[in-house]
Amino acid sequence: MYKKLSKILSLLLVAVLSTFAFSGCSKSTSTSSNTQKSSEEKVVNIFTWANYVPDDVVKKFEKKTGIKVNYTNFSTNEEMLAKLQAVKGSQYDVVICSDYIVEVMGKQKDVLMQPIDKANIANYKNVDTKYLNQDYDKGNKYSIPYTLGTQMIVYNPDKIKTEIKGYKDLWNPELKGSMVLVDDSRIVIGMTLKKLGYSMNETDKTKLDQAKAELKKLRPNVKVFDADTPHNSLISGDTSIGFMYGSQASAAVRANPKLKIVYPEEGMNIEEDNFVIPVKAPHKKNAEQFINFMLDGEISNAATTANEYINTNLAAKQFMSKEYLNNRAVFIPDENFKKGEHFKDLGDAAKTYDLIWSEFKQQ
Repeated sequence: MYKKLSKILSLLLVAVLSTFAFSGCSKSTSTSSNTQKSSEEKVVNIFTWANYVPDDVVKKFEKKTGIKVNYTNFSTNEEMLAKLQAVKGSQYDVVICSDYIVEVMGKQKDVLMQPIDKANIANYKNVDTKYLNQDYDKGNKYSIPYTLGTQMIVYNPDKIKTEIKGYKDLWNPELKGSMVLVDDSRIVIGMTLKKLGYSMNETDKTKLDQAKAELKKLRPNVKVFDADTPHNSLISGDTSIGFMYGSQASAAVRANPKLKIVYPEEGMNIEEDNFVIPVKAPHKKNAEQFINFMLDGEISNAATTANEYINTNLAAKQFMSKEYLNNRAVFIPDENFKKGEHFKDLGDAAKTYDLIWSEFKQQ
């Protein structure tokens, strides 16, 4: 009886295990099939800021390749990082994000990016080498530059009679209630640190306390905080001086040619935005096609001209208009670029920056 029962149990166990094995095999086969199906889809999922890839450029890519672009927006690099972590580096095929966040992603325990196979991106050769091999991604293993951004001072000389040369001049009491600042903690705290002679990436508590004290002195001068359209208050005359992105400065000067642009003598922040392929991108080949398309000289020019960002593509220059080439908000002199500083990962000090910024705005 016992042997018979044991034999029956053994047969049942084999049957159960066989069922699980078959089920597992079926699941594995199904997963493999789904992966293959995804990779063959004529789709590419782009994740970046709104309008960062102009609609007409997207349409040209779709027409040329037959690949449909699904475009998803984020507002900040940090929001992008949180979403990419939530999906474990899947769902998206191409992410366009800033330099320091590439560094942050490279430090994550869970891998979020995959190395870019430049052999599949022939137009990589068009990228100006001075923008490559930066500290945030040595050798550009995971990222390829798309555009460059920086911030500058813009002011109305009809209303501001004092000489403006750098960050220190923004603290002039004569500017009380006349200033617009781009609503960004890293940028404003960074320029304050630069005014004090420190790095924009400072993490030392004593130096950050000094920056906090300096910002308290600046606060009476600030009338408007605006992340997206700080130039509008300059154009309307609501403010007389501002610190904003080059693309925003360009829009301001185009609307009012009397406005003047100043490259801060203390040194500028240089931000490179990059193409990145997430580690589990469902359509890797389509991602490579998209990046290669965006690095074409004519396409690159169309994309950056529309948004008035600094172009990193040597092959794009031949397509640029004379007006664009003479735009001081877009083409920064080499001496200013060399003095520039990239943002880096702040680590735990990021919380201190958030507290400083919160207190500054609430004053």
